[in-house]
Amino acid sequence: MNSAKNKKKIYVLDTILRDGTQAEGISLSVDDKLKITEKLDYLGVDYIEGGWPGSNPKDVEYFKRVKELKLNHSKVTGFTSTRRKNVSPSRDKILNTVVDVSPLACCVFGKTWDLHVEKALGTTNAENLKMITESVEYLMDKGIEVIFDAEHFFDGYFSNPDYSLKCLKAAEKGGAVNIALCDTNGGRLPDEIASAVKAVKKELKIPLGIHAHNDSEVAVANTVAAVEAGCNMVHGTINGYGERCGNANLCSIIANLQLKKGYLLIPESNMKYLTEVSRYIDEIANVIPDHRQPFVGHSAFAHKGGIHVSAVKKDTTTYEHIRPQDVGNERRILLSELAGASNIGFKSGEFGVKLSKEAERKLLEKVKNLEKNGYQFEGAEGSFELLMKKETGQYKKFFGLEGFRVIIESDSSGKMRCEATIKLIVDGEEEHTAAEGDGPVNALDNALRKALEKFYPELKKVSLSDFKVRVIDAKRGTAAKVRVLIESKDGEHHWGTIGVSENLIEASWEALVYSIEYKLLKSKDN
Repeated sequence: MNSAKNKKKIYVLDTILRDGTQAEGISLSVDDKLKITEKLDYLGVDYIEGGWPGSNPKDVEYFKRVKELKLNHSKVTGFTSTRRKNVSPSRDKILNTVVDVSPLACCVFGKTWDLHVEKALGTTNAENLKMITESVEYLMDKGIEVIFDAEHFFDGYFSNPDYSLKCLKAAEKGGAVNIALCDTNGGRLPDEIASAVKAVKKELKIPLGIHAHNDSEVAVANTVAAVEAGCNMVHGTINGYGERCGNANLCSIIANLQLKKGYLLIPESNMKYLTEVSRYIDEIANVIPDHRQPFVGHSAFAHKGGIHVSAVKKDTTTYEHIRPQDVGNERRILLSELAGASNIGFKSGEFGVKLSKEAERKLLEKVKNLEKNGYQFEGAEGSFELLMKKETGQYKKFFGLEGFRVIIESDSSGKMRCEATIKLIVDGEEEHTAAEGDGPVNALDNALRKALEKFYPELKKVSLSDFKVRVIDAKRGTAAKVRVLIESKDGEHHWGTIGVSENLIEASWEALVYSIEYKLLKSKDN
């Protein structure tokens, strides 16, 4: 592949702080926006569209406070519309809110579809052209670099190409540094995008960009097609946040164009941060990460089928289109009834356990039988490691259960009270204790820890981070078998354990015990 010096530069504009916040369920505070700004700068994004200061006080505050950040790479960019009809730019309040916050750059959007000029703006085509030129010119004269967002360009172009091109030329006349061709409704396909970009390239000298929405689920493909046709700037959002079905996903755009097409979008040394940035932004936005997201998802390089795992062990390119580490992700081998001996061999190596071929075969058979009975080890690798060490004689029993009892009662006000009593044997010593909790499982957890912590003080660092219950055979109603998955952490590591039973308390107890045993076994190993 060519060195970074010889690669064609494609500029990246992330609009998560403006277009991304229009997504249903996304709301960012000013502090959130500042944190994301720093993370996008860390990744090496060229432009960060921070918001529309003319639309709300929060964005005004953001543009004031963002000046306090020490950014190394990114230009913080404003957003605004062209001036209103029949009003000069100097007297347009919305346009001047951008001047007041004085960003380094600004995206100015204007109508390029005559349908919108007539229906939305209620003005003439000629006045709209003046609005575009004068607005761009006004901000450029104020020292603000202008990117013109040609709103609804592709719909306008395929309806009335002559007028849409006139709109672009009006922005060029005003001095814009780049014109972003927008598929605002997200309805166009890659061949249409490519043909329109090529036609525009013949008519204009100004560099072009692409701003695609994902309503037809081809926003990334449309962006790649536009770049191949001649665009040198891409707009989008990390993780594809955006109105309706979202914006083009920059994680996929950056990875595809830089790793596969040989363009330079972010510094080459920063590609390994892509997964980290994706998950950080999900965390700040309080969004559950999409595990199946290409390149950066938790499942993007997860292998489950035995045939796949066998091949990947020999040559990773058999089932991986790039190396996961190139985007900061990792390969994962899953365990299930679909697993083969290769899965067991891979996992045993991962856990530092040596297994003979015969031991691998027996363990695989046991896993498949357990999965048949409702167990699932994909999210419970702590339970699998314990199972493996039991099969190989590396397991130590840390305590024995003499018995437990859980009491649930309600007072006259209807308030529920839960108490668990437990009796354990640790190194020949009996420990009998009780504890209350918010529910029966919490009470059991508290009682178990209370009984064990004096023998194993390292358990004080362990806490439950998630508790999930899944009904396996719902047709049996209240007699159905349930699967309980517990996720635990100790400040450095996290692990999952599982329990299965027709009795919810029994299934929860099994998962709790496995969680404690896993921690103790790891402490002993270290």
